[in-house]
Amino acid sequence: MKIYIQKTGKNQQLKFSGTVLALLYKLKLNPETVIVTKNGVLVTEEDKLTDSDVVEVLQVVSGG
Repeated sequence: MKIYIQKTGKNQQLKFSGTVLALLYKLKLNPETVIVTKNGVLVTEEDKLTDSDVVEVLQVVSGG
């Protein structure tokens, strides 16, 4: 799978099959601070990912 992590600005290849939540734990990212897209579509933590997916992990920005 191709993964882009906005926080680091890096693309990486990773062999992975499982849920979005499992991927975030594998990448050591806090699920409460990011949103994830799969093939350009917003997904939830329970959605399944496969090696053929293109995943983006985007930082959640909040302000007041």
